Amino acid sequence: MRNLTMMTDLYELTMMYGYFKSGMRDQLATFDMFYRSKGDSTHYAIMAGNEQLMDYIDDLHFTQEDISYLRALNIFDEEFLRELSAFRFHGDIQAVPEGTVVFPNEPLIRVTAPIFEAQLIETALLNIINHQTLIATKASRVVQAADGDAVMEFGLRRAQGPDAGIYGARAAVIGGCVGTSNVLTAQMYNMPAMGTHAHSWVMSFPSELEAFRRYAELFPTSCLLLVDTYDTLRSGVPNAITVFNELREKGFEPRGIRLDSGDLAYLSHEARRMLDEAGFPNAGICASGDLDENLVRDLKLQGACINTWGVGTKLITSEDCPSLGGVYKLSAEYVNGQPMPRIKISENPVKVTNPGVKKLYRIYDRDNGMAIADLIALEHETYDESVPLTIYDPVNTWKSMTLTNYTMKPLQVPLFKNGQRVYESPALMDIQRRCKEDLDTFWDQYRRLLNPHRYKVDLSDSLWMLKNSMLQQLKR
Repeated sequence: MRNLTMMTDLYELTMMYGYFKSGMRDQLATFDMFYRSKGDSTHYAIMAGNEQLMDYIDDLHFTQEDISYLRALNIFDEEFLRELSAFRFHGDIQAVPEGTVVFPNEPLIRVTAPIFEAQLIETALLNIINHQTLIATKASRVVQAADGDAVMEFGLRRAQGPDAGIYGARAAVIGGCVGTSNVLTAQMYNMPAMGTHAHSWVMSFPSELEAFRRYAELFPTSCLLLVDTYDTLRSGVPNAITVFNELREKGFEPRGIRLDSGDLAYLSHEARRMLDEAGFPNAGICASGDLDENLVRDLKLQGACINTWGVGTKLITSEDCPSLGGVYKLSAEYVNGQPMPRIKISENPVKVTNPGVKKLYRIYDRDNGMAIADLIALEHETYDESVPLTIYDPVNTWKSMTLTNYTMKPLQVPLFKNGQRVYESPALMDIQRRCKEDLDTFWDQYRRLLNPHRYKVDLSDSLWMLKNSMLQQLKR
């Protein structure tokens, strides 16, 4: 575990210095982490990154080397540096569990701590949650497009650095990938490591057939051959069939072939025909090569005979949407133990924040268990499921819905209490199962890849009135 305390923006430290010198060091405050939509690609998101966030919080401390570096900046006094030397996190953190489907503007993480402490963790928290949630979301979209086919994460060599490759692969598995080519991630999180061979293996032998034979000798129980090094249909598939027959004579069945280039729809049709005619109907066809959810969906619509997808660059970098847009905003400060709501206003309505200490609920239809809407409420509010509940669109308030046959579930769980970790992260494959189960509670129109129907995320009456009264006061 690395100490990431210094992985912060300088302005977090200058604000901490300002709080300290202004006598605000122990001023209790609440911050919310949420994300803003960037279009269809983040209409919904898959929460990820809590495990790494908890590791970061557990190890928060400034080393003597850190203090020496900060002293050399000549912007902080010795009293402040001594305070940093003794720094520990003493606050509370609540978060939506990993693998949960979440939506824009919902409080995914709530931090309540002395503002001196809550301010420091902003940068690292956003770095960790933004990245992993982004990749888990991208993976979920690819898996949705694959419509039941297995999707493998193959992106390590194109990730933006080792951490992006390691934790991106973890996030991709949360989003539904069956495994990863990244051996370190597979080792760290006890998940399947997957892969076959590259074109270089074929090119390093005198012939393609010899390369295939040698690979089959080494891996007779998991033989999957890359067939597009020279000519997919004239040599690759025929040579694979020759080797598959030899394998069968030894009592083994092949896993199949992989296509990495060309017209994947046409090549997979022809390869499937050739394999079937040769007596290998159970040999799979894996495809790779700059795939994303849009290409996978189109290939499926064309009837491509592909049952496994290796997705790399466009998944691990979330190429079409390279950032989530998560932010961390002050929502309350405490006076005499009572939370005083705070709001950020902007000429851009999207950037106006929701004030106060809040909690998040998901509302389900009692009969079929499907999600109806999410509700952001103030901490003190309680609900009785036997009483009809009317929810309002937070912008177009004339749009309302009264629910009678419903159940509600709070989405946030405590991660830290008084600086002590109180949450044990589930195993990675258990988080993946949670994600699939959660996605299954949403109707197809909310998960549509293009032009999805907007899922309702409403404010409670009390929160809506608080927000609007604060806006009216600030306009005066």
